[in-house]
Amino acid sequence: MRAYLGELIGTFTLVFIGTSVATLQGFLSGYGDTGWLGISFAFGGTLMVLVWVIGPVSGCHINPAVTIAMALSGRLPWSKVPGYVISQCIGAIVASVVLLLLLGGIPEYDVTQNGLGANGNPRNMGIGSLLGWEVVLTALFLYTIFTATRDDAPAGFAGLAIGGFLFVAHLVGAQLGDSSLNPARSLGPALVQGGDAVGVLWVFIVGPIVGGILGWLLYKTLHTD
Repeated sequence: MRAYLGELIGTFTLVFIGTSVATLQGFLSGYGDTGWLGISFAFGGTLMVLVWVIGPVSGCHINPAVTIAMALSGRLPWSKVPGYVISQCIGAIVASVVLLLLLGGIPEYDVTQNGLGANGNPRNMGIGSLLGWEVVLTALFLYTIFTATRDDAPAGFAGLAIGGFLFVAHLVGAQLGDSSLNPARSLGPALVQGGDAVGVLWVFIVGPIVGGILGWLLYKTLHTD
C-alpha cells in the first residue's frame, strides 16, 4: 500500500506541477522560446526530484507505460501492475481537479478557452505522425530508464538521467502538443478539461505503451542484466 500511495502522490505531483506551468505559460504570458523551456523544466525537473523522493518507496514509475515495461522485464511482479496503474491514474485525475479549482480563483481564467495543459494536436498533424512522436520519444525514454537503473549504473545519478531525458523530450514534443510519454499524465487533464483533448486521448495512451515496450526491447537487445 505504501508503494501504491507513493505512485499516487508522485503522479499527482508530476501532473500538477507540469500542467500548472503549461497552463499558466499559455494563459498569462503566451507561448514562445521561454515558455517551452519553462514547461520542459517543469516536467523534467519535477521527475528528477521525484526519482530521488519516491524511488525508494515504489521505484517512482508514476507512469503506466513504465509500469508495464517493468513488469515485462521482470523487475515488477504482474500482480502489482493493477495497483500501480490505478494509483497513477487517480493521482493524475486528482491533480487536474485540484488545478482546476485553484485556477478558478483567477477571474479571467476559463477552462474551455485556456485548458488544463492537456495533450492535443494544435499543429493539426496527421494522427500517424502524432502517434509516431509518442512511440519514438517513449521508447528512448524507457531505454534511458532501464539503463540508468541497472545494478551497475553509477549510483545516485538515475534521477538526473531520467529527468534530463524528459526535459529534452519536452523541448521537442511540447511545441507539438505532444511529448506526453505517460498515459496517466494525459488522462487526468483530458478528462477534467474535456473537449478535443478527449478525442485524441487514445494516441497518448497507446503511443507511450507501445513505445515503452519497444524501449524495453531495445534495452534488452543492447544490455544483459
